[in-house]
Amino acid sequence: MTTYEPEQIIDPTVVLLTVEEAARRLRIGRTLCFRLIGTGELESVPVGRLRRVPAAAVHEYVARLRATRGTAVPAA
Repeated sequence: MTTYEPEQIIDPTVVLLTVEEAARRLRIGRTLCFRLIGTGELESVPVGRLRRVPAAAVHEYVARLRATRGTAVPAA
């Protein structure tokens, strides 16, 4: 039987993530996540006074990383 920590369970119905949740999914720090948002590399949307990251934006960011950096790395 597998035991899951609460942070390992990803709810597929969640549409918007907090910056902290997005950072956790990307396994990066909160500060770097805010930097990616500030440079436009990671999409975010304002919700009132809050900043949220669309869940799909996390996947799109990773896909862009794989597409741009994956071609520079020689195949093993």
